[in-house]
Amino acid sequence: MSKILFVMTGADHWTLADGTAHPTGFWAEEVVAPYEAFKEAGHEVVVATPGGVVPTVDEGSLAPEYNGGQEGAERTAAALASIDAIKHPIGLDDVDLDAYDAVFYPGGHGPMEDLAVDPVSGRLLVDALDSGKPVAVVCHGPAALLAATRPDGTNAFAGYEAAAFTNAEETQGGLADKAKWLLETRLTEAGVNVLTGEPWAPKVVVDRNLLTGQNPASSAPLAAEVVARLA
Repeated sequence: MSKILFVMTGADHWTLADGTAHPTGFWAEEVVAPYEAFKEAGHEVVVATPGGVVPTVDEGSLAPEYNGGQEGAERTAAALASIDAIKHPIGLDDVDLDAYDAVFYPGGHGPMEDLAVDPVSGRLLVDALDSGKPVAVVCHGPAALLAATRPDGTNAFAGYEAAAFTNAEETQGGLADKAKWLLETRLTEAGVNVLTGEPWAPKVVVDRNLLTGQNPASSAPLAAEVVARLA
């Protein structure tokens, strides 16, 4: 059995370019699908957030249209409610990376608000990358990579290939023209080679010990890659 650290956003909103707060948090599928895969494989999951706050689910991610209908939405909501680790997160400051075998960052727009600029999360990602442990990040979770800088100011993930929520997807989702910045653009500026797939279709990119997924549909196949690494 391995121990996997879920680093989740503590934000319940995303500040848009005009200063308004767009309600958000984490995306349900990106937590439920990996959590279930890891538990089925016999692994333990511990949740950590900035300040140890209980993470907020993006209510939109529980809607039937994002869960294959009403039955799927009810299953996702029930599965989420059953994950005790989410209700009792530890603080990022209290994480001992040596105690974990892999690190996983789910998305939702929340990471664009807090993890993108969180120095504690940034140091954790640098240390996890350097340790050789699997570092798995999905959808908007790669916003956290922006805070992973080395002492000389360079991004630790510069030169890596990665998937992340694309500008095309943000545009189709209706928020690109309201955003202060776009994830694909900012990652590219940081030196990350973002490989884009078809909008909303599963896409997983593996480069050394960095494992990334483009969107919610990529969370289950990304989790499968992590399970294979830990086998």
